[in-house]
Amino acid sequence: MSANQAARSHITTHVLDTGTGRPASGVKATLEAKTASGWQEIGSGVTDADGRIESLGPTKVEAGHHRIAFGTGDYFGKTGTETFFPAVSIDFVVGDTAAHYHVPLLISPFAYSTYRGS
Repeated sequence: MSANQAARSHITTHVLDTGTGRPASGVKATLEAKTASGWQEIGSGVTDADGRIESLGPTKVEAGHHRIAFGTGDYFGKTGTETFFPAVSIDFVVGDTAAHYHVPLLISPFAYSTYRGS
């Protein structure tokens, strides 16, 4: 295992701007875990030039409900692009604590989609 793989978060993301066909650089993302008292931030980051965040949170997370909140409005606002979605929140469940979870986001000013990546 390389040093980069050893330091990689248990949960990673990649944001692509389908309107431009390019990675979405500079998108803030916040990783949260659902606890008995509500949502708790466990990590955050900003997408790099390739639209990726490799160190979004801890290298190990507990099983349960998690979410990533993306600052899409700020991203589109930097270019003066109107958007219908000022923020995107993706809720998901971590079931296998030994598995890596990659949660990509595909955005455009008036739509978004996601899937479980690897």
